[in-house]
Amino acid sequence: MVLVTGALRGIGRACCLRLARDGYKVVINYRGENGEKADELRAEIERNGGSASLIKFDIADRDECRAALESYTESHGAFWGIVLNAGICRDNVFVAMDDSDWDDVIHTNLDGFYNVLKPVLMPMCKKRKGRIVVLSSVSGVMGNRGQVNYSASKAGLIGAVKALALELASRNITVNAVAPGVIETDMIQGLPVDEIKNMIPMKRLGKPDDIAAAVSFLISENAGYITRQVLSVNGGL
Repeated sequence: MVLVTGALRGIGRACCLRLARDGYKVVINYRGENGEKADELRAEIERNGGSASLIKFDIADRDECRAALESYTESHGAFWGIVLNAGICRDNVFVAMDDSDWDDVIHTNLDGFYNVLKPVLMPMCKKRKGRIVVLSSVSGVMGNRGQVNYSASKAGLIGAVKALALELASRNITVNAVAPGVIETDMIQGLPVDEIKNMIPMKRLGKPDDIAAAVSFLISENAGYITRQVLSVNGGL
């Protein structure tokens, strides 16, 4: 059983489809206004022979996360895997950045790590097995102009991954990050795509399936001796 946050678009959706194809029961996280899209994704997974269920919460709402996740684990048991994908960006040069642009990005992207993992970790620890994969970003590794808030949040996630991996290693729970480069999702709308391609050694943008493949490996039994790592999937950027 693998929980995927931010599951309805782009990378999150690709992860759900890939993990279901690999034989995992996928638990699709969605926010309240997206119930119809969540139902559509679950139906698609089931049409393809997979298994999926839904769980509603906003990663930025600590109380909502706790209530939903504690209830789910009490009914269904501990998760095998957690894929922390949900996040937001509010890009602007730092001197023109609004307070809310800073606060919303840090609160959602970084606090979401705590809000989601805190309620689910004790059941995983009691079972002494599991996988946690956190979606960081090339911006968190290298920094990116116009994304001081986003880069800070994604770099913070890398630090959290490395520290939590140390705490959970003795429980046979791995904790890793995947750092995507520029991926063909709605987050790149309005960007100078041709210029970006010229910066990438492979001369193409990544696809959500490229990230899903990396996530799938880190969730698998085959990655049992890999923890505290950041896997960059960026075409050599």
